[in-house]
Amino acid sequence: MKELSLKYGCNPNQKPARIFMENGELPLEVLNGRPGYINFLDALNAWQLVKELKQATGLPAAASFKHVSPAGAAVAEPLSDTLRKIYFVDDIADELTPIATAYARARGADRMSSYGDFIALSDECDAMTAQLIKREVSDGVIAPSYSDEALEILRSKRKGSYNVIKIDPSYVPAPVETKQVFGITFEQGRNEVDLTGDDLFTNIPTENKNFTESAKRDLKIALITLKYTQSNSVCYVKDGQAIGIGAGQQSRIHCTRLAGNKADIWWMRQCPKVMALPFKEGIRRADRDNTIDVYIGDEYEDVLREGVWQQFFTQKPEPLTAEEKKAWIAQNTGVCLGSDAFFPFGDNIERAHKSGVQFIAQAGGSVRDDNVIETCDKYGIAMAFTGIRLFHH
Repeated sequence: MKELSLKYGCNPNQKPARIFMENGELPLEVLNGRPGYINFLDALNAWQLVKELKQATGLPAAASFKHVSPAGAAVAEPLSDTLRKIYFVDDIADELTPIATAYARARGADRMSSYGDFIALSDECDAMTAQLIKREVSDGVIAPSYSDEALEILRSKRKGSYNVIKIDPSYVPAPVETKQVFGITFEQGRNEVDLTGDDLFTNIPTENKNFTESAKRDLKIALITLKYTQSNSVCYVKDGQAIGIGAGQQSRIHCTRLAGNKADIWWMRQCPKVMALPFKEGIRRADRDNTIDVYIGDEYEDVLREGVWQQFFTQKPEPLTAEEKKAWIAQNTGVCLGSDAFFPFGDNIERAHKSGVQFIAQAGGSVRDDNVIETCDKYGIAMAFTGIRLFHH
């Protein structure tokens, strides 16, 4: 098949719409549903991300994409009991398969942003992963293959309309890519930069030059994630998964703050007081996720007001105090941070430090590199200058 007609483009008024190959066949097959223009943008960017994550780590990988940027990305590191609970997979009696583990991590990191996502899997989608996908609000999934049982499960989702795409894992695109804006064609070489090697960590200008093996892996995950995130962007990673992604901000400090706040929320969800919230039986997953998000934040009164809390809880929870939040967030350590370009000022490091960042990989090359290095040294942070910019638009 050389082309596939779509219902419409980014918006309903944008017709006609299609995806097509000028040479050869499309390297994908729609097994179920009718994916749209944005679905394919998410699917193809997400597939490249998980394919590179597996190449870099050797582990199965998954991504959760929304509006052409990842909401979550992860590799298959085992889940602790705490993570199983906050990712809401603790009801699964059997041990999760590696690809299901990667998916649970990718989906669980920022559940608010992942609502209605498009999923990418580096490996075959098995029945367990399909079961986890089935119970979440999602637009579709792309993977190199599906077990018969998994495909049957996914085809039953959304009254049979769930989008399932099979991608040819051996497909290699042309080295030059084009796009059109305002009727004008742009052309560039594909971004084939290799982010899998330890040569990323040869230029270390900070006093602390000790990058652990796990930190190197997590920084590679951060940089590969940023390669497919709308710029400006930064990514916080811990234990094999993105825990905070800041995308598409005009100011880098705003990226760092946005992603840092997401990382803090991820960590706050592991606070015993949050994990013990007395939710009513039968509450919808999306309502529960939103309630937790509001409870953790500054607008907690919105879910604790009289007449409101009764909709969600069996009894009124005590709010988290500012002191409790600060004390819990201070316990998060060993976090890695990647940036798709240089940090222009040390204020980014100050913000990153508040979210437990101890390792950084960034391009370097700012006129204020000295200020950035000095701020890292103040906190004992190890930082590598990769010399690689990863803008993505």
